[in-house]
Amino acid sequence: MIKASDFGKDFLWGVATAAAQIEGAAEGYGKGLSIWDTFAKRSGKTKKGHQPTIACDFYHRYKEDIALVKLLGFGIFRFSISWPRIIPRGKGAINKEGLRFYHQVIDECLLQGIIPYVTLYHWDLPEVLEDEGGWTAFSINDSFNFFVSICAREYGDKVKNWIVLNEPFGFTSLGYMLGVHAPGKTGLTNFFSAVHHAAIAQADGGRILRSEVKNANIGTSFSCSEIIPYTQSASDVQAAKRVDCLMNRLFIEPLLGMGYPTADWDVMEKFSIQHSTWRHTERLTFDFDFIGLQNYFPLTIKYNAFIPVVQAWEVKAKSRKKPHTAMGWEINANSFYNIIKQFAAYPNIPPLMITENGAAYHDKVLNHQIHDQERIAYFEQYLAALLKVKQEGVPITGYMAWTLMDNFEWGEGFNARFGLIHTDFKTQQRTIKDSGLWFKDFLGH
Repeated sequence: MIKASDFGKDFLWGVATAAAQIEGAAEGYGKGLSIWDTFAKRSGKTKKGHQPTIACDFYHRYKEDIALVKLLGFGIFRFSISWPRIIPRGKGAINKEGLRFYHQVIDECLLQGIIPYVTLYHWDLPEVLEDEGGWTAFSINDSFNFFVSICAREYGDKVKNWIVLNEPFGFTSLGYMLGVHAPGKTGLTNFFSAVHHAAIAQADGGRILRSEVKNANIGTSFSCSEIIPYTQSASDVQAAKRVDCLMNRLFIEPLLGMGYPTADWDVMEKFSIQHSTWRHTERLTFDFDFIGLQNYFPLTIKYNAFIPVVQAWEVKAKSRKKPHTAMGWEINANSFYNIIKQFAAYPNIPPLMITENGAAYHDKVLNHQIHDQERIAYFEQYLAALLKVKQEGVPITGYMAWTLMDNFEWGEGFNARFGLIHTDFKTQQRTIKDSGLWFKDFLGH
């Protein structure tokens, strides 16, 4: 049975959260509307019409929740700053009440001996900016840089650990190509515009933090999945390469100075030609202190000529009779190992940190206790794979579980429960699950 001590005394352990998913207080205290506030109000966009208006009410309960982070033995609390809470209209006037709130959260972390890791953009774009085109508009970069500068100057003396963007492929593909997440836009034109502006934003954000915050430890985070061809046929292998190009390579390679990935897909070649002047290529590059990886599942990919452009189709875990979570996501710790190795193989890659990993299950409530043995088994498998990677010499500096408590899980509403702590969304009662107690023991607390 592995223990946290096996990873070494300098290895960092934490839990991750996001403002739009836990804070609530969505329409008060000077905050502007985010794209998720408006998207969730549209009929059929979230399961059961759930909205993040109250969520976990972290805005009023942050002291209690940070105390729970401490109680479980974690040394890091990752949270995000809500852009519309700080700058309600996305640019211009600043909301002093918003600034004050995050000072209180940061101060409470420091008081409890918890290291704050602050994410600057975790998907809650101000609605006013979306009305101007959001991430598809070139003007978004100036607005984002203003937001980053405000946060860096306001909190940089107390916060040294920063994550610029959370999963840029996630919010650009789900929000601007497939339309299943806020703001609900579709199409390749929207997608590729959003990709380019987000890729600029991650590097610009890093540069601003470097210039504004002394002794900063600056990272950004990427969703990643091992892409496995369904068969070894040439068509399936090529389809898997196209998906890998999008899901794993699209943001890391320009960041490392390699430009957009083009070798395996002519569509990417055309996109790159449009966006690869020397000025753009240089602006896309930044030397981060760490790269956050966020992994939940592998994808098995089969060629499908009827799927536009990418011509690829996922073969679901359930249909292949593979173990899966309540979300239908394949459980595969070996794949977690493989995707970390894939990123670690890049030349000049900075140290890696797992900034999200976890699983949703249908937890069992019995005698006011929350039993989630499946989640414990999941963490045991994935952490064993992580230890193997670390022992093989890959520079992994830490691990953050997703997530502290059950929350507003985007399009899934309150139905998908990932938390180490159970949230009763009617009463806001927090109950530590067996998995939370397991982590407490694992961490030696």
